[in-house]
Amino acid sequence: MGEMSKQAWIITFVGLIIGAFIGYFYRPPALFIGQLPFDVVITRGGNLKGLEQIYLETAKISFNYLIIGGVAGAILGAIIGIKSKKHY
Repeated sequence: MGEMSKQAWIITFVGLIIGAFIGYFYRPPALFIGQLPFDVVITRGGNLKGLEQIYLETAKISFNYLIIGGVAGAILGAIIGIKSKKHY
């Protein structure tokens, strides 16, 4: 196995971003309010105060969706980037 080319790293990064977006948009809805806003998800509910803390578990799960999507996208992007490498 050789090193990854610059093109493969770029494709991996793009895969990470796309995967994170997909994970974010498919996050579970919170009771009564639907999907939580980005600032709540990215802080895992750290900025929730008072009664809003009932959404803490949903915020953590939503963050996990974002991370899992990003990791899966990066892995898929790396595979595509390595396979699309030009052979000389």
